[in-house]
Amino acid sequence: MDDAALRATFDEQVRRRTRADAPGARTEADGAIVREVARDGRGWSGITWSDLGDPAAADQVIAAQVGYFAGLGLPFEWKLYDYDQPPDLGDRLASAGFVPDEEEAVMVAEVASLPADVTLPDGVTLRPVTTEAGVDQLIQVHDQVFGGDQSRLRHALVAQLRDNPGDIAMVLAMAGSQPVCAARADFPPGTDFAGLWGGGTLPGWRGRGIYRALIAYRAGLAGRRGYRYLTVDASADSEPILRRLGFRCLARTTPYQWAPEGAA
Repeated sequence: MDDAALRATFDEQVRRRTRADAPGARTEADGAIVREVARDGRGWSGITWSDLGDPAAADQVIAAQVGYFAGLGLPFEWKLYDYDQPPDLGDRLASAGFVPDEEEAVMVAEVASLPADVTLPDGVTLRPVTTEAGVDQLIQVHDQVFGGDQSRLRHALVAQLRDNPGDIAMVLAMAGSQPVCAARADFPPGTDFAGLWGGGTLPGWRGRGIYRALIAYRAGLAGRRGYRYLTVDASADSEPILRRLGFRCLARTTPYQWAPEGAA
């Protein structure tokens, strides 16, 4: 499948048919956009897909979404892909008060083409996360690798582990009792795409193949569940590793953040 056709399939199956997995969250189609709305702000809210081909109407749609989330008192993210229309959508979002985060590469690979060997350094083992205590260890790694406030992610992962455990897999790389790398995968029902998220290794353990091993481990899970593709929103550090493993860049994406006045 060429990239244009694959992007169209990705849009239809993943962006337009996004499924809220946090307790109480909901997905809504509102004309030219699809949004996910968290319950009580305890989770992720945002625009997952938009079709604003008419530049004259784009600012009105943006303002309507700001008004909607302002009415709920919720911050939200507009997840912009570089092929979204109109071409100046990012500038329009910035003018409406959104703040862009760092750009990421949307990397994709066919599961069957990825290396299957899970090779770890001596003394390092993999441990699936199946308990709240395991989620706490995963968040501990994320805190050290990514920084920021991980409390909403922790809440969402604990709830998903409790209510929809079949749709997610989390794993830790352990050096004895110390978690040194953490990653997770989402398995949305009814799509060809499994998503890889949160792969992060502590600085002192990088360059030893642990990140690569966790890619292979999660690719194996996806293959056994019948998924055809893996996608990753990759940072500049991760993109070269993924390219060496056989991933290619399908698009570039930038999260644009908006928060009500006075919100953290």
